[in-house]
Amino acid sequence: MEEKNQTGQHTRTSNTNCTRPIRCIVKMGGASITCKSELEKINEENLEKVSSQLKQAIMKSSTKLPGMDWSKRPGKPDISLNPDDFGDHSVTDSSRFIVVHGAGSFGHFQASNSGVHKGGLNKPLVKAGFVATRISVTSLNLEIVRALATEGIPSIGMSPFSCGWSTSERNLASADLSKVAKAIDAGFTPVLHGDAVFDEIKGCTILSGDVIISYLAAYLKPEYVVFLTDVLGVYDRPPTEPHAVLLQEIAVSEDGSWSVVKPKLQNTSNQVEITVAAHDTTGGMATKIAEAAAIAKLGIDVYIVKAATSHSLRALNGELRNNIPDDWLGTVIRFLR
Repeated sequence: MEEKNQTGQHTRTSNTNCTRPIRCIVKMGGASITCKSELEKINEENLEKVSSQLKQAIMKSSTKLPGMDWSKRPGKPDISLNPDDFGDHSVTDSSRFIVVHGAGSFGHFQASNSGVHKGGLNKPLVKAGFVATRISVTSLNLEIVRALATEGIPSIGMSPFSCGWSTSERNLASADLSKVAKAIDAGFTPVLHGDAVFDEIKGCTILSGDVIISYLAAYLKPEYVVFLTDVLGVYDRPPTEPHAVLLQEIAVSEDGSWSVVKPKLQNTSNQVEITVAAHDTTGGMATKIAEAAAIAKLGIDVYIVKAATSHSLRALNGELRNNIPDDWLGTVIRFLR
């Protein structure tokens, strides 16, 4: 089946039918779960907290769930498995979530230094970089799946490259969502990630997690979307600068343009500065806002919030859908009805 995506490009997709609706799609920002200043280093504390919060949001039962990572790891206790622990603690009694994560300190170095995002698979350096990038991002994906599985979440890593996703001039051209839908219907939580993929024109490029989320939202229609980041939300300028203001609510209009509702700013377009780190091959916050606006245009609320905080837990639980409390810190992006 071929349809136009939100940029007007034609995208080939597959059967996406799910028997029950998706509750939430979560983006774990790379900066929130890794240490971006240290190559391939996971922020273990944040990842553990995020996984615990996801368990609370996904699994309706408050009982402790048995872990699902039964692999032997260096420095970890021996594998302990008691089949009786599982009983009938119903995995079906859970909300349907999809997790997508960024690369953070994984993948970006390999991609940017080899030029994978620019294409040119005929060049030895680019081909080697494609391999190195995928090794890096899939190793991070495995660790995130492990963390979620340890919490009792039946998570399954799903790489876009392996699922047949591809681009054309960096725009999404083909996306097989049937495997994602099948995994959800089977009671699993799919865990996708930004990936190196084939490009029909350039040979290869980087498909960002934010673009993946936008596409998943368009076809699977979740109730809401949560972006977990390393800062409280979207600011009018880099948050490290003096007098940076947290933009608490952004409204998206019918034509896809956006404006700040809260707090009120004058000449918003001139006051909001978007910066991209030199090593970031996926567009950084600029891409995040653009994709979030595209999702909000579908009538799906988007929450951008700092990971591993009480604010992120409230967003994941869906507590913000009808009313945004004054004490909640984050950014809401929603369609201006």
